[in-house]
Amino acid sequence: MQNVTTAIAREPLAERLRPRQLDEFVGQRHLLGHGKILWRYFQRKDFPSLIFWGPPGTGKTTLARLIVDACNGHFISYSAVAATVQDIRHAAKEAEAVWKKEARKTWLFFDEIHRLNKAQQDVLLPYVESGVLRLIGATTENPSFAIIHPLLSRVHVLVLEPLSRDDLRRIMHIALSDTERGIGEYPAVITPEAEEIMLSWSGGDARKLLNTLEAVVLTTPPDPEEGIRLIDVDAVREAMQRPAVRYDRAGDQHYDLISAFHKSLRGSDPDGALYWLARMLHAGEDPLYIARRIVQAACEDVSLADPFAVVQATAALQAYQFMGSPEGELALAQAAVYIALAPKSNAVYKALKKARSLAYQTGTVPVPLHLRNAPTDFMKKMGFGLEYKYPHDFPEGWIPQCYLPEGYEDAIFYEPKSVGWEGKWRNVLVKRREKVRRMIKGQIRKGGSIDNDERA
Repeated sequence: MQNVTTAIAREPLAERLRPRQLDEFVGQRHLLGHGKILWRYFQRKDFPSLIFWGPPGTGKTTLARLIVDACNGHFISYSAVAATVQDIRHAAKEAEAVWKKEARKTWLFFDEIHRLNKAQQDVLLPYVESGVLRLIGATTENPSFAIIHPLLSRVHVLVLEPLSRDDLRRIMHIALSDTERGIGEYPAVITPEAEEIMLSWSGGDARKLLNTLEAVVLTTPPDPEEGIRLIDVDAVREAMQRPAVRYDRAGDQHYDLISAFHKSLRGSDPDGALYWLARMLHAGEDPLYIARRIVQAACEDVSLADPFAVVQATAALQAYQFMGSPEGELALAQAAVYIALAPKSNAVYKALKKARSLAYQTGTVPVPLHLRNAPTDFMKKMGFGLEYKYPHDFPEGWIPQCYLPEGYEDAIFYEPKSVGWEGKWRNVLVKRREKVRRMIKGQIRKGGSIDNDERA
């Protein structure tokens, strides 16, 4: 039997156990099930250029190798992190040579293809377009954000899903029983509790599962009499060292988690908000970024339904800046709960969008004379500021007066909801707008003068 040192020196378990033929592949049944898109391609043994988009450890690289084997193709592999324009050109020359000599198609595989810059993609495009190279890309990021449209339009994007617990359990048992490529030569029994922890820890990532499994099995001493390793919860936790969090502060997980957090705030669910807040903090997200999103939710989703919401949110941001972690995280939690429980209104958010739209269309419409500034006598003689009514000169501090350009006097942007603080002022605003409307009609009817009834 090999000793532990020799075993560790070999390829990692995840690499040794990589499927060599399609019937060994586990998972992605929505692509490989009978009649599904990849199943049909494998039946024809003819594939278009592809991009596999999915989380780590779901089989993207393995599928690329299986596709090339099925087509008896020539395989060239690069990591987009290190690849250069010259590498792409060299691959194209190699592909042409292979075709002339062996009549075999060349498949160019790019791991993390979203890391290719625009210049590299521009060089790659004509080779894919002409068929000199068939492309297979693997990415954990949304390709529509990073791949140029001309290249994206020439590939078929297939989405891979995190492996299910049943898929992971099957892979684990294969690894434990396989004495050739797995770790079957180190007999081990895993308790049900330890198995469940490992399945949860992996997060649908077979590579993470197998790496952890190999570490825990090889570092657990066998029973002196029976020679079997007992893998319990303590052994698994020791091998994991830290809880499972799949997170990239610049990637999809970053945006997915903050989206879930914001939607929980908007949906008035304090439990969901606290859960996603805890997930992000645990993953290492910048707490000030989270604080800014709480402020945004206070402005966008609560707004004037509860004007104190933005005060609470900005106070939490300042409190975190003052205290830092972990104490300041409580301020973020408090603000998140407050925003979640507050009445909701997006009336101001919608009003600003409407106002921006009209402002964009009417950017050259002149400011009405009565609203113009008149700091000189000449400007006053020109009519600037004429007939402007100073609201503080009137008992209620308000007077019917139009503040919109000529021809757009009836425009309405802000439509308050009936909840919270907005509900309190909704009827007041409706009455004031009606008085302004009557005033404008009175001006038109009387040639610009306003009688006492219209002024009331």
